[in-house]
Amino acid sequence: MVVESYVVVHNIAKRHNVGTLARSASALGVSELILVGRRDFNSFGSHGSTSHLRFRHFHSLLDARHFLKEKDCDICGVEITDNAVAVNQHPFKRSTAFLLGNEGTGLSVKECEICDFFVYIPQYGGGTASLNVTVAASIVLHHFGVWAGFSERIRDGNKFVVAERPAQQMRRNYCTETADSIIEERKIRRQNASNGFFDESGSGESPSNLLDALFGD
Repeated sequence: MVVESYVVVHNIAKRHNVGTLARSASALGVSELILVGRRDFNSFGSHGSTSHLRFRHFHSLLDARHFLKEKDCDICGVEITDNAVAVNQHPFKRSTAFLLGNEGTGLSVKECEICDFFVYIPQYGGGTASLNVTVAASIVLHHFGVWAGFSERIRDGNKFVVAERPAQQMRRNYCTETADSIIEERKIRRQNASNGFFDESGSGESPSNLLDALFGD
């Protein structure tokens, strides 16, 4: 059985530091980074790792869930809930997609509804209530890689060997799609704007975005 890991990022508003998440994902063996909602992102901080990572886009969480279930993939919410299991107990069974919440508000009700189970990261110090989401993603993905038995990358001196960049790879800050998909996205963005999910002015600010913590400290 081939075991894979995925990361799901929902409704990007502030796009900074997505590159940092992509860098961790590529280092820790993630198969695809799945964007739900907005397709554009800032690749700053990726150190070129976005060229080595597959991206996929869906307009809704339900569409993303359907895709993952067709791959016989569990969806794991990284959140402190009543039934969450400590990630160091490795409660994994198969390929898994990880959905991460905001430090302040956590996962929304709709995000929780698509999850099959939840894990949390035990803390041993009392100086903060939560971790930055990109840090949390790195910890969880590393634990999954250990459980799955991913092969360690070869090293050269004090660095890991970076694979050759795929041919004709452009700087990536957009998840490309068909014209029909783009038309559908624009329709959804207008609907979301009217509901206050994010504005259409291009400022990219959204107080209701539930993954703001991905894109800032």
